Amino acid sequence: MEYDVIVVGGGHAGIEAAFAAARMGNKTLMVSMLAENVGATSCNPAVGGLAKGHLVRELDALGGEMGLITDEAGIQFRILNQTKGPAVRGSRAQIDMDRYRVIARNKVLHEPNLDLVQETAESLIIEDNEVKGVVTQLFNEYRAKKVIITSGTFLNGVIHIGETKQVGGRFGENASVGLSASLKEAGLTMDRLKTGTCARIDSSTIDFSVMEEQGGDELPNPFSFRTDREEFRRTKKQLPCFIAYTNEETHNIIESNFYRAPLFTGQIEGVGPRYCPSIEDKINRFRDKDRHHLFIEPQTADNTEVYVNGMSTSLPPDVQRDMIHSVKGMENAKIVRYGYAIEYDFVDPRELKHSLETKKIKGLFLAGQINGTTGYEEAAAQGMMAGINAALSIQGKEPLVLRRDEAYIGVLIDDLVTKGTKEPYRMFTSRAEYRLLLREESADTRLSHYGHELGLLDDETYAKVQKKDQEIKEGYKLLEETRFTPNKEFNALLDSMGEDPIKDVSTAQQLVARKSFDIEKMIKIVPELDKYDEYIKEEILVEGKYARYIEKQSEEIEKMKKYLKIKIPENFDFTKVSGLSKEIQEKLATFNPPTLQAAMNISGITPAAIEILHIYIKMEAKKQ
Repeated sequence: MEYDVIVVGGGHAGIEAAFAAARMGNKTLMVSMLAENVGATSCNPAVGGLAKGHLVRELDALGGEMGLITDEAGIQFRILNQTKGPAVRGSRAQIDMDRYRVIARNKVLHEPNLDLVQETAESLIIEDNEVKGVVTQLFNEYRAKKVIITSGTFLNGVIHIGETKQVGGRFGENASVGLSASLKEAGLTMDRLKTGTCARIDSSTIDFSVMEEQGGDELPNPFSFRTDREEFRRTKKQLPCFIAYTNEETHNIIESNFYRAPLFTGQIEGVGPRYCPSIEDKINRFRDKDRHHLFIEPQTADNTEVYVNGMSTSLPPDVQRDMIHSVKGMENAKIVRYGYAIEYDFVDPRELKHSLETKKIKGLFLAGQINGTTGYEEAAAQGMMAGINAALSIQGKEPLVLRRDEAYIGVLIDDLVTKGTKEPYRMFTSRAEYRLLLREESADTRLSHYGHELGLLDDETYAKVQKKDQEIKEGYKLLEETRFTPNKEFNALLDSMGEDPIKDVSTAQQLVARKSFDIEKMIKIVPELDKYDEYIKEEILVEGKYARYIEKQSEEIEKMKKYLKIKIPENFDFTKVSGLSKEIQEKLATFNPPTLQAAMNISGITPAAIEILHIYIKMEAKKQ
C-alpha cells in the first residue's frame, strides 16, 4: 500500500504531524496501536503552562489543532504569572481528557487525505540509507516517501510499580520492541529516559472542604486565535481545582519505604525529568521542606476522578495508599488507578537536522518524546514541524526552520539538535533569549504568514491576523506621535490619575512606559485608542511599555541574522580550520551545525571561534 507520508503513533506529536502532512496535499497514513487512544492524555489532564502555553499558541498560529481541541474540551482556563511581565505569563487549561481524546480521534477520522489503521509498526523499510516505509505486526507493508516516528514512551517501554515491572508503553498497552530494534539497526544513537505519573482518585471519596479552592479566570481566554473570544467567555463552564499539601507523616511513610522505591534500588536506570520529580525524589532531595504542594485536578467535566499533580510515584501500591491517606482531605480516598514510572528508549536528538529529519536515514523524521522531550506541548510542536518539513521535502522545497528569535518552537528544536539532552527536556521561558518578542499574544502576528503560505490557514483567518497586526501598529504609532507639553491642564490630568507631572515635552509612549500606567490611563491620555478591542489595547500597551527593550532585542537579532545566512558546507572538515582548539573542532564535528548561527548555539563555542570559522568558509568559497 502506497502513501506519501506515514506517521507512526497517534499521540500529540502524531496528530499534528499527520494533519500538517495531509493538509499540505499528501496522502497520509497514521499507524496507531489503538484507534480509540488517538489523542490520549497519558499523564495530567491539562494543556499549556509557563512556556508550554507559548508552544500551543505558536502551533495554533501555524494552523495546528491542539489549541482548538483544548478550547472545546477545556474545563478551566487560567493565565499563570498574571502579575508578572507579559513575556513570562503562560496560559493553562484543565481539560476533560476523555472528551479531548474523542475530539482528536474524530478529527483524524474525518480528515481528507488521512487514513488511520490500528496496527503496530514493527520495523522500518530502509533501502540505500533512505526510508521507504514500515512493516506492521500483521506483516502488512506500507510504503511511503517519508516516515515520521512519534512513538512517545512506547519504544522498549517498561512500567515500574514497586518491585514489579512489566513491558508496556502505557499502562495496559503493549510496548514497541521491534521498532526500537529497527532504529538501532539503522545506526541511530539511543539511550533510556524515565517519566512517571500519579495515582488517580475517586473524587467522591475526597473531602474538598478542607482544601484550598482554585477557580479559573473570571474572563477566560481561549488558546486558539481562531476561537471566538466573546462567545467562548459567554458559554464556557469552568470547574475548580483544589490545593492540598503533604505533611510530616506523608514524608515519613515515603522515606521509610525508600528501600522499595525502584528509583533508588537500581531497578530504574533511565534519567527522569529534573523539573517534575516523583514524590519520593522530592522527599529525598528536599527533606528539609515541611510540606509539598499538591494540585488536585478534575479529569473530566463529570469530575468523577481526579489527578493528584505533584505526587507522581513508582512506589508499591500499599505505600501509595498510605501516603495518599496521610494527606488532609484524602483520609478516605479510594485509588482508581495507581501511579507508575515508565522507562523507554529515545534517540539522541543530535542525530537530527533542524528539519527533524535524521542525518543518517533520508526521509525519516522523528518527533516528540523519541527526541528526549517531555510534555504534550513539546511533542505537538515537534510533530507539526516534522509534518510540515516532510511535506516540503516531497515538494522539493527547503525545510521550514524557525529561528530562536521567531518562536519558542525554534528554541525547542535548536536546543535539542545542537545541544542534545541527558534528561527529559522541558520548555521554560528562561530558555528563550528573545522572550519579550515571543509573547503568547503575538504568536499569530509572528507566525501565521507561514501557516497561510503552507496552506494550513485559510484566507479569512489570515486576514483577521493581518487586521490585528495593523491595528496594533496603528495604535503604537499613535503613542509615538501624540505629544504633550508640561502645561497646567495636562499635569492636572496626570495628577488626577495619581501620576507625577511631566517637566519636558513627552510622547504618550514615554508616559505609557511608566510602571504605573495601565490601559485605563492610556485611554485617558489617548482617547482615540478606545475604539480598539480590549486585547488589541493590551498589546498596544505592552508595545509602548517595553519599546526600548524590544528595539534593543530587534537590533541584536539583525546582527545575528548575518550569521544565520552563512551555511556550513555538508561534510565540512573542521580539523582543517587552523586557529580552532582541538576541543572546539571536536564539538563542531560532533554537532555538525548547518549554519554559523547553529554553531554559535553550541555550548562552549566562543565568538572568536565563530569569527575564525567565518573567515575560513569565505576563503574556501573564493577558491571554488
